[in-house]
Formats: sequence, structure tokens, C-alpha cells
Amino acid sequence: MTDYRNCQSCGMPLKRDEKKGGTNADGSISKMYCSYCFENGEFIYKGNDVNEFQEYCKQKMIEGGHSRFISWLFTRGMRRLTRWKNNV
Repeated sequence: MTDYRNCQSCGMPLKRDEKKGGTNADGSISKMYCSYCFENGEFIYKGNDVNEFQEYCKQKMIEGGHSRFISWLFTRGMRRLTRWKNNV
């Protein structure tokens, strides 16, 4: 299995994830998704629209103290991530 540097749902660097990744259904750490996106083998954000998810992530980043520009910058490449490639 490939070791990813970034979450394949939101793009966050996995090394910045306090929990070191989301959790798979068996309780193991996901090497593909962060703890903000993936828990117990399921996506936390249930929608399938990448544009809606980008807006959701931008809002969360702004709430966390990031500027609007930085939140836009870090979410603009989401459609290239594994989770969204086939849903665009």
C-alpha cells in the first residue's frame, strides 16, 4: 500500500494530524486519510460534491484562525485527490 504524505480527502499533510491519521473499521490508523476526514472506516463528511466539501473545509480553516486566502490556497487542489477524482 502507498504511504501518502497528504490526506486524500482534504489534502492536509498527514504529519500535521495530531492523531497521525484517521481510523479504519478495524481500529487501525489509516495511511490515506486524516482524523478530521475519516473515522471508524467511514468519511465524517458524507457528501459527494467536491465543491461543497471545499467550502466546508474553507469555513473550518477560517474558524481555526487561517485567513480566507490561505484557506482557498490549501483547498483549491482537492479535486485531484483520490476521494474526489471520480466524483468531479
